[in-house]
Amino acid sequence: MGEHEHMSATRDGYDAAAEEYAELFRHSLRDYPLDRAAIAVFAELAAGPLPVLDAGCGPGYVTAHLRDLGLDARGVDLSAEMVALARRFHADMDFRIGDLAALDAADASLGGVLSRSSIIHTPPEHLPAVFTEFHRVLAPGGVLLLCFQAHEDTSQLAWPFDHKVALAYRLSVGRVAGLLREAGLTEVARQIAAPEEDPIRGFHYANLLFRKS
Repeated sequence: MGEHEHMSATRDGYDAAAEEYAELFRHSLRDYPLDRAAIAVFAELAAGPLPVLDAGCGPGYVTAHLRDLGLDARGVDLSAEMVALARRFHADMDFRIGDLAALDAADASLGGVLSRSSIIHTPPEHLPAVFTEFHRVLAPGGVLLLCFQAHEDTSQLAWPFDHKVALAYRLSVGRVAGLLREAGLTEVARQIAAPEEDPIRGFHYANLLFRKS
């Protein structure tokens, strides 16, 4: 698929499934303590005067959690229906429609970017552009928490899988970390959950924490 095609397919899929998705994952943070721990570390490192961005925010549950952790959090998502739900559930917060590779944020304007299970719909060849964009919007010292369905194999970057909403990719932890370094980010930590911790598909799940030097 070309870029326009994959974005359209992802947007249309999430627009159609928005209500169902929002209900299904309403308590996703409650059910994943390792993710909560990674997000708590991210929030501590990103604390400060600058806002943080939930990139691929869906219905805004994680964005609201970041706010509850004391951050000036806002969200962006490709799906207009998801953004509408986020605005309905959290009317006092800033949610916008947008593209991860072309964020509506000034250079070096964010203290942190969190992307939880949102890069998995990006074709592998487009990931460098997304990571370069994350680097652009982060202030020096700003942190990125990148969370995704993962594979420990480094023989290739991505393996497609049958996500119910849109084509998705399970990503090599080592290859993704390499792309982030090429984008100018420095690794702080990585957390890899065992496949047994994923009750849906039995995949590894990665939380990678990087910093803009």
